[in-house]
Amino acid sequence: MRYEGMIYRPPSEAYSLIVQVTIGCSQNRCIFCSMFKEKRFRIRKVEEVLEDLQDARNKYRYVEKIFLADGDALICKMTDLEAILHFIKDQFPECKQVTLYGSPRSILMKQQEDLDKLRELGISMIYMGLESGNDEVLTYMKKGVTSQEMIEAAQKVKQAKIRLSVTAISGLGGRRLWKEHAKDTGLVLSQMKPDYIGLLTLMIEEDLPLADKIRSGEFELLNPYDILIETKEMLKYMDCPDCIFRSNHASNYVNLRGTLNQDKEAMINLLDEAIKGNVHLKSEWMRGF
Repeated sequence: MRYEGMIYRPPSEAYSLIVQVTIGCSQNRCIFCSMFKEKRFRIRKVEEVLEDLQDARNKYRYVEKIFLADGDALICKMTDLEAILHFIKDQFPECKQVTLYGSPRSILMKQQEDLDKLRELGISMIYMGLESGNDEVLTYMKKGVTSQEMIEAAQKVKQAKIRLSVTAISGLGGRRLWKEHAKDTGLVLSQMKPDYIGLLTLMIEEDLPLADKIRSGEFELLNPYDILIETKEMLKYMDCPDCIFRSNHASNYVNLRGTLNQDKEAMINLLDEAIKGNVHLKSEWMRGF
């Protein structure tokens, strides 16, 4: 199989067969993100993808999960996606789950019947990055979409009966917009009604545009305890029944896990204890792993 550059995948896809359908990310302008920056975005020829899948079939006797990489495989033409999914159905009958990243734009570009068809052909979950529900934060970070477009994209995925996993990022509003970021992210997630929420914490790499804004003083980072307060505020506004919530990424200072809405109070109580200093926070050097 052929792989180009660094491969990124959701934590839950650690044991999946990963096949690059696109190279890089179709957006790739977010000033806080270092993923795919070394790649120029392009869509691979479907023949190459099918060759890689055939190589995998020849090598592996049992493949339970397949993740279609890179950052926005959903942007591919429907004819290409259909060919790939038909091949998977024919050659990997044991496969129980096919997933991919889908940007809000690529979701909105698809007709509702397209998403329905993808579900019929085996797409069981789409991963989407919300990052923030606040439009000022989204514009500043050059996300390229509005919060309303995020909501509309999520509703299309849910209507197609495809599971939706959404990520948000604590600290993305900085000190100036932390309250707006927390409240609006909670409210937007409540309208998106995802099946899974993954809450990460902002981490900065030196060569990113956001790092320059931090050095100039234009953007001020939150400290660890500010992050806990912001996370608590965000949770307060979340109304996502039966949604699995995880904030146990390497970047997070305190690990949270539960199911909304029934575990929301317990997670808020844990944050309160951490804010009081009764819970150990992850060291900065540990957040790099």
